Amino acid sequence: MNVRFLLLSAAAVALVTPAYATVYLSVEQAQAIMFPGARLAPDFRKLTDAQVSVIEKASDATVLSKDLKAWRTSNGGWFIADEVVGKHEFIPFAVGIDANGAIKDIEILEYRETYGGEVMNPKWRAQFNGKTSVAKLRLTDDIQNISGATLSSKHITDGVRRLMATYAIVLSSH
Repeated sequence: MNVRFLLLSAAAVALVTPAYATVYLSVEQAQAIMFPGARLAPDFRKLTDAQVSVIEKASDATVLSKDLKAWRTSNGGWFIADEVVGKHEFIPFAVGIDANGAIKDIEILEYRETYGGEVMNPKWRAQFNGKTSVAKLRLTDDIQNISGATLSSKHITDGVRRLMATYAIVLSSH
């Protein structure tokens, strides 16, 4: 059999082999990690056009869905699940906000991209902890970039900033 044919066939298979998502946490697992022992009650909302406009202006980030997936915690905090686009694929993530309106934790729920998985690093994600909706939350300003994961770092940072604006505009007064 011709060696070139085998190599070309193997290369063609490698090009069409799909990448598989790595699921790190379910929403329920992330809730238990962020708010151990707390009860969480769904408080899902449909954002209005006016709210979307204000959120986008405040965060300088695009709202991808008007469906807000938020849970109110029994200890006064909030848990919000959302997603951002990485380089090509969606990155589902969650933000825990404490009763004072500060980020308690962020968790990456799934990661589908070939590169950039370094955003899973707890030390990188810990940079967000304690930040509020008035924080800049800008990559390379107050959130360090990860070389080799620039798009994932930027988009997650933008997504967290957008969710903090959403919290301030839609949830904090309720």
